[in-house]
Amino acid sequence: MVFASMQFIWIFLPMTLVLYYILKLTGKQVLLNLLLLLASILFYAWGEPRYIILLFVSVMINYLGGLFIEAAGERPGLKRAALSVTVALNLLLLGYFKYYNFAAENINALFGALGAGAVMPVRNIVLPIGISFYTFQAMSYVIDLYRGKCRLQRSFWKLLLYIMFFPQLIAGPIVRYRDVAEQIDKRSVDLDGFALGVTRFITGLGKKVLLANTFGEAVDRVFGLQMNELSTAMAWYAMVLYAMQIYFDFSGYSDMAIGLGRMFGFEFLENFDFPYRASSIREFWRRWHISLSTWFKEYLYIPLGGNKKGRLRTYINLIIVFFATGFWHGAGWAFVLWGLLHGAFSIMERLFLGKLLDKNPLKFINHIYCLLVVLLSWVLFRAGDMELASDMFSSMFTFRDSLSLSFFEVFDRECIVFSLIGVLLCGILPPGLQLRLRESCLFRTAALPLIFFFSLCFLISGSYNPFIYFRF
Repeated sequence: MVFASMQFIWIFLPMTLVLYYILKLTGKQVLLNLLLLLASILFYAWGEPRYIILLFVSVMINYLGGLFIEAAGERPGLKRAALSVTVALNLLLLGYFKYYNFAAENINALFGALGAGAVMPVRNIVLPIGISFYTFQAMSYVIDLYRGKCRLQRSFWKLLLYIMFFPQLIAGPIVRYRDVAEQIDKRSVDLDGFALGVTRFITGLGKKVLLANTFGEAVDRVFGLQMNELSTAMAWYAMVLYAMQIYFDFSGYSDMAIGLGRMFGFEFLENFDFPYRASSIREFWRRWHISLSTWFKEYLYIPLGGNKKGRLRTYINLIIVFFATGFWHGAGWAFVLWGLLHGAFSIMERLFLGKLLDKNPLKFINHIYCLLVVLLSWVLFRAGDMELASDMFSSMFTFRDSLSLSFFEVFDRECIVFSLIGVLLCGILPPGLQLRLRESCLFRTAALPLIFFFSLCFLISGSYNPFIYFRF
């Protein structure tokens, strides 16, 4: 089930809210948690019934791992062993379902080049929805427990709720256990908080349905064209649309997740901070998918030594982190190259480029530089394979005109109008102004109902409604 669906908006969410606030009258937190847990199981099983057991196994691994870490007490060797086994089991599950076929194809290709036959069978493995998100979330619990940053959760069902809570289960944000541990046992929501949650949910719904879906259909049309049909202008415009599609798709989902959490009394941290306003790649990653970049910083970059072991080690650590970031997003070399490209520019900014950017009096040039790097890297991300990415780069940097299609046959008037709105909302309108508008009475009473109405119209009339990050 997805948030931007009629089943969720008209059946699942209203029923869950009504039951939740009826049970809230009893004052028993255990009943509220039980309802949210059952609702979350139903939410996940609706789309992935065969993998619900896998999710339970994942939670059980981390629950038992937490017990072993706690039982180890002051014995550091035993404690470290318990953590290592738990993390290894998490990575094995993720590795099998997400990366087995990638490994098999590459190993078979290598042995084939050497004249040998296939050594690993390629299997029909369906990627469980959200496995990358809930695996990382679960690992944050055991690692923080090992570090003494959170307390042991002795209740399996509460840990299950933490990982399975439906607003953030399948596409984040990646919520650390220590940030919500107290809220699992005690939380409250007033009318203002609930209204804020509704506002965030509908705002995110509009981002997803009205903007991301509109851009996504146009981008898919472009990537489905033959090379002789694709002009240079079409290629560049399509990639601008894709940059907005992935931003409004994922930030819209995060808005909906944060809003849903507020409706039930949970407060999740922000996941996006207008990333296209960044003036450097390092700043971009402080604004883009904040929960993931924070995860890699806390649980990979810093344990590797961060920037405390000299410049060379710092650069090696950054390459490892950005390699992992790219690989986390997809089992393909295009994703790895996407991550390494960001890592390379992050290193160059540390070496010399950052000083040039700081001294540059024309700050808009810094902004253009960052947008250009991000936009070109999105070609790799969207293409998913090197051949298609190469074709798109060729269309972008070799001037050509379409032999059969005009620009306006590919991009209709609706797409162009929405793209202008998207550019404004990506950061041209100051963030503070956007926040004040979103919280204003006029927006909530006039604009919000219209966004909700038109979003429903688009959902009813259209069948195009993918979530990009569901595949991760």
